[in-house]
Amino acid sequence: PFAALREATLAHRASHDCSAYPYDNGALLGALAASANARRVLELGTALGYTALWLAKGAPEAVVDTIEGDGEHARLAREHIEAHGLTGHIVVHEGEFAEVLRQLDPGYDVAFFDGSAPTRVLLKEMRRLLRARGLLISANLTHAGAEAYLAALQEKKSWLTAFIDEDHETALSIKL
Repeated sequence: PFAALREATLAHRASHDCSAYPYDNGALLGALAASANARRVLELGTALGYTALWLAKGAPEAVVDTIEGDGEHARLAREHIEAHGLTGHIVVHEGEFAEVLRQLDPGYDVAFFDGSAPTRVLLKEMRRLLRARGLLISANLTHAGAEAYLAALQEKKSWLTAFIDEDHETALSIKL
């Protein structure tokens, strides 16, 4: 249902040479949010709103808090969210990830990281915000600088982690 937005995001990225990139499998995000019966969802890396819309579709009773550092992308995401009638259901927070995360209250059921290379500092904040047994979906794990984040996801006392692709680009992790 969001194919046009995915294509618009790719066109925007090409014309502006920016980092707006839609995650390849939006439907998977919707299915995971649905399977978690999510009421609160956190996303890092809004771009133009494609994945936030999928998360909201999968969890129609949830509030999706999504964070975007680029002001133009945040503005465009808000427009797309409004066009799909989901203003208030999806809240776009503009700012640096770590700064915005510190302002949020714990209790998220699902968190999705898709903003450049993940860092251990961001993982610590997402862990604080996720409820016990909450689901963390981490993308971009093969990007340079993601090594410490990836190692932390494999700490068996903190996370139960499985990779969903052969190249270990994306992981599903349950907070223990």
